[in-house]
Amino acid sequence: MARRHQLVHASPSQVWAVLADAHRYAEWVVGTRRIERADDAWPQVGASLAYAIGLGPFTFRDECIVRLCEPGSRLELEAFAPPLGSARIGIELLPWDTDTLVLVDEHPLRGPAARLHGPPGELLLHLRNRKMLHNLARVAEDSARTGNANPHHDGRAPARTASTRRS
Repeated sequence: MARRHQLVHASPSQVWAVLADAHRYAEWVVGTRRIERADDAWPQVGASLAYAIGLGPFTFRDECIVRLCEPGSRLELEAFAPPLGSARIGIELLPWDTDTLVLVDEHPLRGPAARLHGPPGELLLHLRNRKMLHNLARVAEDSARTGNANPHHDGRAPARTASTRRS
């Protein structure tokens, strides 16, 4: 299981606001190019969102479903990536003084990826989740700084510029 954490310089409610906005998913989840459909009930249990994920010139259609939601503190998703199967992604928010400690754990759940999972897969998940947490921190911290909870509603990740911080 790939477990990572990051201290985010924003309150738990500010981080939760990013997680609770399905249209911002593409801003922090690695590889997501655009949101294609999002249930109005997001992030309630059973709500889903469909998105396009890209790798180089290739684009795939994926979906994730909320399996557990404790507003303000915990979100668990099942992400489907045919034909590889699905993965469980757990995100927990812990108050840390005026900041938030974000804990993420992810593991393959069903399908070939679950049966073939091993050290190389763990390494890839760790790298992906490190970048994902960095992105989430950037989005939440920028929103906290500007007071703008959801500037993007077109479902696309914002364009990267020279001034965008990188990990």
